[in-house]
Amino acid sequence: MQPDQIESGLKDMVTAVNRIAPDWAVALSGFAIAALLALGLFRFVFTLLTRMVAERELFWRSLVARAAQPLRLVLLIVALAFVNQIVPMPPHVSRGVTQILLMALILCLAWIAYTALYIWTTIHLRRFKLDAEDNLLARKHVTQTRILMRVAKVMVVILAVAAALMTFPAVRQYGVSLLAAGGAAGIVVGLALQPVLKNLFAGIQLALTQPIRIDDALIVEGEWGNVEEITATYVVIRIWDWRRLVVPLSYFIEQPFQNWTRESAALIGTVMIYLDHSADIPAIRAKAREIAEASPLWDRDVFAVQVTDFRERVIEVRILVSARNGPRTFDLRCDMREALIDWIKREMPHALPRTRAEIDGLEPHAQARTPDQSPPPHDPAPR
Repeated sequence: MQPDQIESGLKDMVTAVNRIAPDWAVALSGFAIAALLALGLFRFVFTLLTRMVAERELFWRSLVARAAQPLRLVLLIVALAFVNQIVPMPPHVSRGVTQILLMALILCLAWIAYTALYIWTTIHLRRFKLDAEDNLLARKHVTQTRILMRVAKVMVVILAVAAALMTFPAVRQYGVSLLAAGGAAGIVVGLALQPVLKNLFAGIQLALTQPIRIDDALIVEGEWGNVEEITATYVVIRIWDWRRLVVPLSYFIEQPFQNWTRESAALIGTVMIYLDHSADIPAIRAKAREIAEASPLWDRDVFAVQVTDFRERVIEVRILVSARNGPRTFDLRCDMREALIDWIKREMPHALPRTRAEIDGLEPHAQARTPDQSPPPHDPAPR
């Protein structure tokens, strides 16, 4: 049978029933029957889809499982919309029901689209681990996916609300009149939404160019920390002392900042020590290498000991060591500094900074006297 024949037969049936029952009873009965048939059809379709994707990849299985609720609503809306065309109801009531069902259908489709995006994002991010030692690729994908997911979420909501509002003739005519009027109101709206649009486009640009990523080590406004979260409008930076610095997205497009993990998480740490001119630099270099090789933090990539400055009272010695990431580099610098100072104090005390008076010999004369000794008295002048 053709759909037209089915609809004609249902209308004849409704007309026959209407002769023995009021219109409202017929309408309610029709909607109830349509709802029951839609629920039964949903159970059949859902079982069929579940069997079809049982052997397929995780995305399709998750999509069918999570889309069960919106799919049930879509079938229910379609069934009620079909019955609304054939049951006896006043025209204004029928138009109101049609309007409500159309808006509900648009929102359900947006729900399904958002569910598909969420499932794809979750499955995609399961392949990357941020807690890995070398997590550069993971941070890149996580950052890009989360930003684009938030932008897509905003776009789905905007499109769904706009489509639902455009179903009202008054709103549709108003939108057409705005477009035909020349765009003066559009300029006002654009100025009012400038901060929102600015951060929205900044988020898209960050996702594409990626000057920052999740878990990147940054120095922003003089504070060192890691990127903890990137939303549609701002970035949360977890500072080393557990504070949180909240920065708008547009900041990272317009302002300079330091990114310690842009291309690689490995960093070179600097240890500066200040010693006397008599310090044995080769011995200090050998001891520094020994300390670095004994440390599990050193990645055995960069090591150097250099005299970088010669001043009036001290010489400046710079030690370079590298590690796999920022926190390990910081700990390695502290270990190197502590171990070197302890060794110099024990094995090379003369290398510690001293004053010229000590070196010129005043200190040895003072140390040669015993505590009970005092300077010899002067002989009295002869009379």
